[in-house]
Amino acid sequence: MRCRRSEWEPLISRPAGGINPPPNMAAFPPEVRPETEAKKELPPQFRRTLVDYRTTEPAGTIIVDTPNTYLYLVLGGGKAVRYGVGVGREGFTWSGAQQITRMLQWPDWTPPEEMIVRQPYLPRFMAGGETNPLGARALYLGNTVYRIHGTNQPSTIGTFVSSGCIRLTNEDVMDLYGRVRVGTRVVVLPGRAPAGEGLASIPAMPPAPPQSRPPAMGH
Repeated sequence: MRCRRSEWEPLISRPAGGINPPPNMAAFPPEVRPETEAKKELPPQFRRTLVDYRTTEPAGTIIVDTPNTYLYLVLGGGKAVRYGVGVGREGFTWSGAQQITRMLQWPDWTPPEEMIVRQPYLPRFMAGGETNPLGARALYLGNTVYRIHGTNQPSTIGTFVSSGCIRLTNEDVMDLYGRVRVGTRVVVLPGRAPAGEGLASIPAMPPAPPQSRPPAMGH
């Protein structure tokens, strides 16, 4: 793992040149509209912290505790850094093991075709920046459409809100970004299966026999 700075430093760097809110922000659909009110502190249980955490996974592994909306970065020796996250809403919960295959700073967002079909009012492209739903950093998982990423809606941390992606505050995703690398193992634990629906399951890496792909994500 890489540690570039103090575990708890809330530093957030901005994209080069800064980002001005789009003039038509009010016209954005609610699920991608950036929050403009004064930022509120996260509830204590969702603030980044060092915790006791026992697991058979090796140090450096990311574990997403879906039902409790936590993400753990395993440090070894029974310790982990715990982050609060937002996870998939009803019908978009998934589980499985993947690896980080790509890491981007201030990523652009192009909603996948499946998401456009479900939500045709979404923008087809949004440039990276503070108003972008993917936030400050994005960690791409295997060859799936899922990511661990930041958010322009920090009040959604601790909720079941996304189309399958795992979201952190921008400060937390930047901290996590500085501690992991391409190839890091990511284990997503099963969540609560909604009534009448099962959990989608993504095969672990290396590839398992083909399975049906879970619902496509956007953010």
